[in-house]
Amino acid sequence: MDTLDRAAHFLRLHGRLIDRLRFEALFASGSRDRVLDALRCHQNADGGFGNALEPDLRGAGSQPQPVEVAFWILDELDAFDSPMVAAACDYLVGITAAGGGVPFVLPSVRDTPRAPWWQTDDDPPGNLNPTAALAGLLHKHGVTHPWLGPATDFCWSRIATLTQTTSYEARALLVFLEHVPDRERALAEFARLREAVLATVTFDTHADGAVHYPLDLAPTPSALPLFDAAILDVHLDALADGQDEEGGWYPNWAVWTPIVAHEWAGYLTVQHLKTLRAYGRLPA
Repeated sequence: MDTLDRAAHFLRLHGRLIDRLRFEALFASGSRDRVLDALRCHQNADGGFGNALEPDLRGAGSQPQPVEVAFWILDELDAFDSPMVAAACDYLVGITAAGGGVPFVLPSVRDTPRAPWWQTDDDPPGNLNPTAALAGLLHKHGVTHPWLGPATDFCWSRIATLTQTTSYEARALLVFLEHVPDRERALAEFARLREAVLATVTFDTHADGAVHYPLDLAPTPSALPLFDAAILDVHLDALADGQDEEGGWYPNWAVWTPIVAHEWAGYLTVQHLKTLRAYGRLPA
């Protein structure tokens, strides 16, 4: 079987419904509306997303990070005209901290089953992760909403203070810098922070543990020149070779309860196929 056939087999064995539907919509001429139907089941009455859309957050209640997961799914479907987007932005207004950013996670997480790294203070501040990614995707799709202006100001002010960063923060700020309308300012900040971002990346394709490779920060070709073609080719080869015997890809971070291994694997399998196709390694 080829890469896509093996992945389809893997998803039938292990994937969540939403990830099986994503695969079908993106790679097998399936219905995009069915993906949206499945995504709506993760959206709450407050407009936020929960219900284990982000597999390490098992609670039903809304959290900021699952909104980002939802936005990436809407992005791959080019479905930012969905009413889910405005409802999610209304939710973000309600959880925004002073300064215009949303927290990494809300204190309500304490009352739910979740991975042990989901911890927070009683009154968490705004964070570039996920504010920058959320704002960047809204800018990419030309969305207008009262939340976006203050969030954009927050991202600019926070980015201006950075001299070093972390992998997850870097991933979020790159989305913002790629899509925010002020291109001159974005390119200047990218140039200033490029080495700091590169310092978060693991280039050894055989490294163990929860490391971040070049393709984690550049899952599709970007206008921001972070990696040269030779580096990307090495990691694309490694990504393709990493498909396991059943046809999927598993997470390289800690699995704290058995179900998340399969839920993340289904999500990542679709993500990695998207990356391989974006760089010409799979048929368009």
